Amino acid sequence: MTQLADAIVRSDPFEVATCWAHGFVPDQRRAPTTTSPREALAGVIRPALLDGPCYVTFSGGRDSSAVLAAATALARAEGLADPVPVTRRYPHIPDTDENEWQELVVSHLGLRDWIRLDLTDDETDLLGPTAQASIRRHGVLFPPALHSHGVVYQHMRGGSMLTGEGGDEVLGARRVTPLTLLRRRRTPTLALLRRACDALLPRPLRAAAVRHELPVAELQSWLLPDAANRHSRMLAAAEATEPLRFSDAIAWVGRKRVWHTMDINQRIVASDYDVRAINPLIHPDFLAALARAGGFWGYNGRTSVMKALFADVLPPSVLTRGSKGAFNRAYSGRYTQAFAREWDGTGVDTSLVDVVALRSQWLSDTPTMSAAMLLHSAWLGTQNNAEASS
Repeated sequence: MTQLADAIVRSDPFEVATCWAHGFVPDQRRAPTTTSPREALAGVIRPALLDGPCYVTFSGGRDSSAVLAAATALARAEGLADPVPVTRRYPHIPDTDENEWQELVVSHLGLRDWIRLDLTDDETDLLGPTAQASIRRHGVLFPPALHSHGVVYQHMRGGSMLTGEGGDEVLGARRVTPLTLLRRRRTPTLALLRRACDALLPRPLRAAAVRHELPVAELQSWLLPDAANRHSRMLAAAEATEPLRFSDAIAWVGRKRVWHTMDINQRIVASDYDVRAINPLIHPDFLAALARAGGFWGYNGRTSVMKALFADVLPPSVLTRGSKGAFNRAYSGRYTQAFAREWDGTGVDTSLVDVVALRSQWLSDTPTMSAAMLLHSAWLGTQNNAEASS
């Protein structure tokens, strides 16, 4: 990875093939904090409310609901304008249907303004017109969905945008969680006892256990064997470095390159639309406060964190929700399908990728975002070749 003068974070061919940003950024120790997680979250959100209008990308899931609720509570406490949720809806893709949850949260918060975008014409296709313009401007980026987000960003021009990015990992279970559950006298099951034992394994054994459970071969069938093995080894080795102490594990999450890459590239793409992007749940101030609050043992799991942080602003059913929408099909429409059918293999590293398997993935009924950077690389390579020969 190299970081160019314009601050875009570029991916090397292996990262494009795997659609991942491996590794960690250097540890930057912060001064000890005395603020609570909600106070820290308020500190991150406040500039977006002050430098409004403030928008929140809102799917109805727990992460975006938490950010929207926290921002609404802060705005009303300080006499600022309410944040405006912005929701993508795909009436023709049932897997994305979150309408009931969205209505529940917005009604609970009493919000009057709500931008609902009904997308029925493959607007967020990874090779749709919006994405193509962004790829031409910025090149291949991680995460690849950023190139399609102009469909949403254009409705926020001149404003600030809050997202729930990173919440699944930051607010989810950590390595220590099974031990925490046992310590707090939760009735042990064989599965919980096994997870607790796994948490105490030495790092090499934990890496082996993680690698055994990784479905890389099934999920990334386009990778050639050497590339697939390297990818799974790197993923497992990285996961095995998670510290046992909850507070250290939260700091460890914050150092993952995947979040830094997403944060930087998102801000750049959003700025094309005069939108200021902020990801509160992966902000260093919030992570530091959450780490302090959790101490060694942390929380009992995702629902426990949600209740501890957001019980005063969200309905109980949202705090305990376990389901979430699936949006992969919203990114694979007629533009992607048409390109995949005509593609001649241009634009990808064939020392890493099986071209036939890759095309099959793009055309399959189960699209995955993990093949999306290769899609953009192939499209851009094809465009460059066509322009060179014209």
